[in-house]
Amino acid sequence: MVENFSKYNNTIKAAFLGYVVQAVVNNFVPLLFVQMQNEFGIPLAQITILITFNFGLQLLIDMTSTPFIERIGYRASMLVSNACVITGLLMLTVLPGVTGKPFMGILISVCVYAIGGGLQEVLVSPIVEACPTDNKETVMSLLHSAYCWGHMAVVLISTAFFLVFGISSWRMLAIIWCIVPAVDFMMFTRVPIAKLESDDGEKCTIGMLFGQKFFWIMILMMLCAGASEQAVSQWASAFAEKGLGVSKIMGDLLGPMLFALCMASSRTIYGIYGRKLDLKRFMELSVILCIVSYIVIATAPIPVISLLGCGAAGFSVGIFWPGTFSMASAGIKGRGTLLFALLALAGDLGCSGGPTFAGLIASATDGNMRIGIGAAVCFPILMGLGLIMMMRNVDEHN
Repeated sequence: MVENFSKYNNTIKAAFLGYVVQAVVNNFVPLLFVQMQNEFGIPLAQITILITFNFGLQLLIDMTSTPFIERIGYRASMLVSNACVITGLLMLTVLPGVTGKPFMGILISVCVYAIGGGLQEVLVSPIVEACPTDNKETVMSLLHSAYCWGHMAVVLISTAFFLVFGISSWRMLAIIWCIVPAVDFMMFTRVPIAKLESDDGEKCTIGMLFGQKFFWIMILMMLCAGASEQAVSQWASAFAEKGLGVSKIMGDLLGPMLFALCMASSRTIYGIYGRKLDLKRFMELSVILCIVSYIVIATAPIPVISLLGCGAAGFSVGIFWPGTFSMASAGIKGRGTLLFALLALAGDLGCSGGPTFAGLIASATDGNMRIGIGAAVCFPILMGLGLIMMMRNVDEHN
């Protein structure tokens, strides 16, 4: 096993870098929204469409990419993914100025790199799961921490670049960020890739998955994992900016950056010490912490305490996504690419639905974000119920 792990060590590193690529896809262009409004005269409504197309197209990839991936294989799919990201970022530097309609140029670019980001999300988890490692839960947790650390790196490096060279030099930075998918592309031309097979060798089908009660429990948990994460993350900047009276830049650093740091720390800690920890127990304690943190955010009279609640929420949700992936892979018959694509789809739906739910509740209460976050505590509660159902289902089959 040690020999096999050494053989696939670079494969795992390449997969980790794949999640950094996805962090670039999801978090670089949003830093340019104000600049795009000023430089190209794009209204806020069209900026919102860019967000919708990015995540909407990634959801579509989650739903439809499995036959494509199984036909050409993991290696070719990863190469296509990275090539799309590189192409999309390069197009972003050129198309807005040559199409005559800057928004259309930006939209086309976003769609191209979103295809790459969607493929990355479907591919990296099964690629790592297929590697012959001793403790897949810890490796999976470290894998998903790479996205958090990548998110932080994108924000910090981009902010530093803009401070030194000015926001008007964003095209150069877009080209610089192409280095990340380019390196990942080169790595995936060389690293060995194991084939992910179900334990009994039977091909994974939708009918096989849909017929398993355990699968639907995992889908529920993935929905709640995404919703619990983003219901706080998407509004953390507003908490910091309005509650503490700081600037937008400081709000981003104190809000989403604190959340991402705590979430990355949680995943990294489990990735390092997970061999000594029980995953189910770790997730149970994380659910309790998440519920408490939501209540603190919603009710604390002092803004700084609410902000600390955001950090605690980030730490608590860190294990939700990778932990559910690991449990699903271990407990569901048919561990193929389709399983990971459907889990990613459920998680992304939760990422979209969680902040939307919180925002709707807040809108219905005169913009009171505390009430919106307070109502969203239903997601970590449902996550806990999912854990209970999962453990009962396991006991029934033992």
